[in-house]
Amino acid sequence: MIHGKALLLIAGISGIGGSSLAQNILEETRFNVRSPDNNITVQFYQKQLSPGKKEMYYQLSYKNKQVIQESVLDIQLDNNLSERAMALPVDRHEKWCENLLVKKATTVARDTTWQPPYGESSSIRDHYNALIVDLVKDDNPIYPMQVEIRAYNEGAAIRYFFPENVKGTYYRVMQENTSFTLPEGTLAWHASWAQAPYKLLPLRNWPDESERPLTLKLPDGRYACLAEAGMTDYARTKFKLSATKPHTIVTSMYTPADLISPFGTPWRVIMVGEKPGDLAVNNQLLLNLNEPSRIKDVSWIKPGKIMRVMTQTTADAKANIDFAVKHNLQYILFDWKWYGPAFSFSSDVTKVAIPDLDLPGIIQYGKERGVGVWLYVNLQGLYAQSDSLFRVYKQWGVKGVKFGFVQAGSHRWTTWLEEMFKKAAANEIMVNVHDDWRPTGEQRTWPNLMTAEGVRGNEEMPDATHNTVLPFTRYIAGAADYTICYYDTRIKTTHAHQLALAAIYYSPLQTLYWYDKPAMSNNEPELSFWDHIPVSWDETKILQGAPGEYITTARRKGAEWFVGTITNNDARIVKISCSFLPKGKKYMATIYSDAPLVRTNTKVKVEERTIDASTVLEVKLLPSGGQAIWIK
Repeated sequence: MIHGKALLLIAGISGIGGSSLAQNILEETRFNVRSPDNNITVQFYQKQLSPGKKEMYYQLSYKNKQVIQESVLDIQLDNNLSERAMALPVDRHEKWCENLLVKKATTVARDTTWQPPYGESSSIRDHYNALIVDLVKDDNPIYPMQVEIRAYNEGAAIRYFFPENVKGTYYRVMQENTSFTLPEGTLAWHASWAQAPYKLLPLRNWPDESERPLTLKLPDGRYACLAEAGMTDYARTKFKLSATKPHTIVTSMYTPADLISPFGTPWRVIMVGEKPGDLAVNNQLLLNLNEPSRIKDVSWIKPGKIMRVMTQTTADAKANIDFAVKHNLQYILFDWKWYGPAFSFSSDVTKVAIPDLDLPGIIQYGKERGVGVWLYVNLQGLYAQSDSLFRVYKQWGVKGVKFGFVQAGSHRWTTWLEEMFKKAAANEIMVNVHDDWRPTGEQRTWPNLMTAEGVRGNEEMPDATHNTVLPFTRYIAGAADYTICYYDTRIKTTHAHQLALAAIYYSPLQTLYWYDKPAMSNNEPELSFWDHIPVSWDETKILQGAPGEYITTARRKGAEWFVGTITNNDARIVKISCSFLPKGKKYMATIYSDAPLVRTNTKVKVEERTIDASTVLEVKLLPSGGQAIWIK
């Protein structure tokens, strides 16, 4: 193992092996790269379509079985820009990638480990083998390009990179046409937008594009996921079906992107696993495909649990702080309209608009009791006052800002949002982004980005079946602010189901009691699970489950484990093996289960039993039910 170092190996242009393929493959362009464990192989090559026209292709196999069949690699640039820069006649109907000449191929092996300030594990290994193919347009060095392919044990990632070009620095990417041809019979968990419900669909007749990550069930029972990583200076890219090739998915950019070399496109990620839980537990791959942290001192970044102040008065805010102290919550949130109409540019986000809201006094009251304050700010306020508001909030003692109704998708708004993370970090302000935006691993670069919405959570009150899909889909992208509830009567699950979500859904800023007020609580004994659960972890395991059916997640902090199990709308009996515990030790398990005969409004039973690594727990789950376990 080589930590902190890279090995550079030069591969000859003659190529690196390959299976028998179509006769028009240009053998001198055939290269492959394998994951460190040799389970994943990605092959790159060009094919001669006609005189003077070539296309790039790739394939991906897992344990010698194809996952991605022959698929096109293509990025479409504005050819008018090429013509002006190169002073050469260019066929405006020609695709940019149709006439590229392979100059050389280089392989790189890298194995490093880094420690995030918080996360689903305390240490992350970044281990891959990479293939970098250097190409030029029309054998002219003015416009060089690279195709970079990384093979990890968890999956593969592909991007296009444009080195610094002093003669033609400006590029307009019109569209990416990277494709993914999958085995016939593949099914996809399709979501039309970031907060949409999921539908399990075949790769035909989709109603529209699908969000990313896109989790796939392969016909042989294995699972794959298509994702986007490092989307920080580009336009969001969803997935659509090919209009010409069966069971093929194609990237679809929201808008063109105007860029200056050197630059790389976001990574197109293909994750593969034997079980759906493999995808969920390996989502650190997206973090690894982003730049290291740009925040040198992260001591002010504090993960924690947060609740919203439903009635925004001084008295209610102090009551929420008292409740937070009693139940080990670290933050309270003032949601929208505390500064006036949220959708108006006339509202000043540095002034309190509610007469009976002594914000300085509340911040001080919380500070004395170890509870921080977060503030909601809508897009209009962020856009108009971003040069001053983070500095003002730092002076006030505010800990974080929840961005509301951000614009998502276009190149312009992507780069704007990245600038907001930077400005917030400069003033030691943490961030929670809400509405139709999803992270692509940039939490590694800006760890003050604690969480984001981009999820159909308890604001919409989804059913239990939806909740079992999310760990295998949306949460692959990273932390999500589901806004877990407990007392609200609109909840479509049992209370033990809601308890368990705090262990199953990862968010270093975990919203609890979303629609609830302190007065609703009767100090139910099961609240001890939320009182003690952390939000940052040393180790995470998906013990069992399938999207749309059920899941059991176990997370460790120090010597304690927190386990959550939920089922879909159906009753279910599951067995939980405790073999994840160290052998030779006894543990006390506090178990929180649905029990209709318990004489509380929440109907949750709390019991204790001694367990060890050989214990197998049989769990009888009610329809839409769940169970939580605290092991110490």
